[in-house]
Amino acid sequence: MALINKIREKSGWAVGLIAAGLGLFIVGGDLVGGNSKLFGNDANVIGEIAGKKVEYKEFDDVFQQAKSNYENQVGRSANEGELAMLREQAWNQLIFKIALQKEYDRLGIAVTDDELADMVQGNNIHPAVKQAFTNPQTGEFDRNQVVQYLKNLDQMGPTARPMWTSFEQGILSDRLQSKYSNLLSKTVYVTAAEAKNYYNAQNTTASIKALFVPFFTVSDSSVKVTDAQLQDYYNSHKELYKVDEGRSVEFVTIPVSASKEDSTYYQQEISQLTQQFASAPNDSAFVNANSDQPYQGNYMNPGELPEQLRKQLPLQEGKVYGPYTSNGTMALYKVIDAKEGTANAVKASHILIKPENDTPEAKAAAKAKAEDVLKQIKAGADFGQMAAKYGTDGTASVGGDLGWFTEGRMVPAFEKPVFAFSGTGLLPNLVESEYGYHIVKVTAPKSKETYKIAALQRSVEPSEATRDAAYAIADKLSGTSGSTEEFRENVAANKGLVKEEAQNIGKNNILVNNLNNARELVRWAYSKDTEVGDVSPVFEINDQFVVASLTGKRDKGYADVSDVKEELTAAVRNQVKAEQIIAKLKDSKGSLDQIAASYGPDAMVKTADNVTFASGTIPGIGIEPVAVGKAFGLKPGAHSAPFEGQGGVMIVELTSLNKAPEPQDLASVKAELVNTRATRAANDAFEAIKEKSEIKDNRVKFF
Repeated sequence: MALINKIREKSGWAVGLIAAGLGLFIVGGDLVGGNSKLFGNDANVIGEIAGKKVEYKEFDDVFQQAKSNYENQVGRSANEGELAMLREQAWNQLIFKIALQKEYDRLGIAVTDDELADMVQGNNIHPAVKQAFTNPQTGEFDRNQVVQYLKNLDQMGPTARPMWTSFEQGILSDRLQSKYSNLLSKTVYVTAAEAKNYYNAQNTTASIKALFVPFFTVSDSSVKVTDAQLQDYYNSHKELYKVDEGRSVEFVTIPVSASKEDSTYYQQEISQLTQQFASAPNDSAFVNANSDQPYQGNYMNPGELPEQLRKQLPLQEGKVYGPYTSNGTMALYKVIDAKEGTANAVKASHILIKPENDTPEAKAAAKAKAEDVLKQIKAGADFGQMAAKYGTDGTASVGGDLGWFTEGRMVPAFEKPVFAFSGTGLLPNLVESEYGYHIVKVTAPKSKETYKIAALQRSVEPSEATRDAAYAIADKLSGTSGSTEEFRENVAANKGLVKEEAQNIGKNNILVNNLNNARELVRWAYSKDTEVGDVSPVFEINDQFVVASLTGKRDKGYADVSDVKEELTAAVRNQVKAEQIIAKLKDSKGSLDQIAASYGPDAMVKTADNVTFASGTIPGIGIEPVAVGKAFGLKPGAHSAPFEGQGGVMIVELTSLNKAPEPQDLASVKAELVNTRATRAANDAFEAIKEKSEIKDNRVKFF
C-alpha cells in the first residue's frame, strides 16, 4: 500500500515536471495571448496551439488528471481558486506537449521503448523511479521491487495502471526535454577572452564620485509635454508597450450583510438560548444542536481562552458568559468545569534591548541602556510608551505585550524569573537572555487553573428580506442603465453606491480588483455579444451583488498612446527635465563640489566605493548602468559631461580603479557563463516556439 501511495504521489510529478519546463517557456510574456474573435463556429474548440485545434475533451482529460493528482496529494476536493490554478496548469501542459512536440518531431528527438524500459528497470534508472522504489530501511534502490510492482499492476485496483501510465509519461517527457535542452546547450561556447572580461567585470572595483540632480527637483508643472512629443517617444520605444488582450469595466457592489433588524432577531434568539443553555442537562448535545460549530470540550489555560473570557478571570463554574458579538458572530460560553492543570500560564509585557553585536562593549552598552529605561519606569514612566520608544523586537508596536504563555514556551533564562515572580507588576531587575536584556512587567498573575468550556456560536446572517432588498437595488441599477453614461448617473444618484474601476482584465482572470471568483463577470466582459458601453446583468459574487459596465476593449499587440498616456508623459517629462538640467550644468567648470555649489542646493555630490561594472548600481543613488559604464571608461581624476540617468542628471568622476587580481583558473568562470547562456538559449528558443505557435486561448467560452 505504501508503494502505491508513492506512485500516486509521483503520478502528479508528471504534471509538476511539465509545469517546471514551462518556467522556461513563459519567459518574455504571457503564454495565453489570443485574439478578440472568441466565438467561432467550433463550439467545442477550446483553443489552438501551433495550428492544432484543441477540443474541450482533450483539455478536460488533462485537467481531470491534474485535478485527481492534486486532490490525491492534499486529501480533499480542490476549491474554486485551486481549480482555476489547475486549469491554467492543464493549458500550459498542452502548450508544452503540442508546441514542443512539433519541434521534437522536426529534429528527430524521441524516446524509444527500449530507452524507456532502461529508465524504469534497466541500467540507467531515472531519478524519479529511484526515489519511488528506494527501500526506506536501507536507503538503497531496489530494482526487483520495480519488476514485482509492474507484474502485479493489474491486481492493485482500477487506478493503479492509469497512475503508472501518468508517472511513466512524466519520465518520458523529462527525457525529451533533457535531450532538447542538451542540444541547445551544445550551441553555447565561451572563449577565454569572454571569461576574462566577465571575471574583471565582477571583480574590478571602482571608487566613484557622482554629482546628482534628481528629476523631482524640477516641478512637473513647469514642464509642458505635447502630444507630438508623446507620439515620438512612443514610436521610439514601441517595444516597451506590448500588451495582451484586456477588458476594462466599471462596477459597483451591493453587499448582502445583516441589517439592524436581522441583528435584533439574532439578539432575541440568543437571549432565549442563554436561559436554556444555563439549565441544559447535556451541554455537548445542546451545543451540537444549536451552534454553528461543533462541541469541543477541551480544557484551556487562560492563554487559550477567548479574549472576552480572559477579561472575566477567574471564571465561575456553571456560569454562562455572553453573548459577545465579534466579526458577525454571536457567542455564548458556559464553564462546564474548572481544575488545576499541569503548567502555569502568565501574561507579561517586556522591553527588549538588543546589543548591536556580540562584543563585550556592545553588550555593556545595551545593559546600561536597559538599566536606564528600567530606572525611568520605576520613577513613573509609562511602560507601554517606553516599549514603543526603546523596544527592539516586534512587540514594541503593541507596548511590549507578549500575551499569555505557558511554562516551556519561552527560553529558560527569560521564563524562570517571570514564573518565579508572584502577583503582578514590574520585575525589579533586568532579565538577561540570549536575545539581550529584558525589562519585564507581569500583567496577569501566573495560574495553573484550566477551564472546560462549551462554546455556542451563531453567525449573524442576512435574512431573505435583506437579501431581496439588496438584489432589488442591483436589479434596478442594471435594468435602468442602458449605457455607461446612464450607469454612472444612476450610481451618482444613489449615495450608498461606490463605483470602482478595473483596467485591462485578462480573459482568464478569476480576480477583478478585490472580487474573488469573478469568472462570470470576466466571461460577460469577453462575450462576443458584449460591446463597450453595455451594462451587465446582476452577478452574485461572494455574498454581494455586482453590476458592471464594459468601458474598454484592448486587443493583443501594442497599446494605444491614449491608454499609456500617463506613463508616456512621465517619461517624456523626465527627458525635458534632463535637457533643462544639462543645459544649466554643461558650461560649469571646476570640481564636482564646485559645479554642485554653482548649480544650487538641488545638486548633491555622493561618493561610492566598491562599485563593480557588472552590478550597474551606485550605492546611495540606485541602479544607474549608464553612469557606471561612463565611470569605468574614465581615467582616474577625470569626470564625464552631464548626462541623463535613471533618476536624474549625473556627472560621474572616477576616483580610483582597483583592478581584479589575475585569475588563477578561468574554468569555473567559463562554466558559469556557459550555464547562464545555455539557460538564455533555451529561453529564447522556447519564446520563439511560443510566438511561432500563434496560441489562441478560448477557455473563457467554457469557464
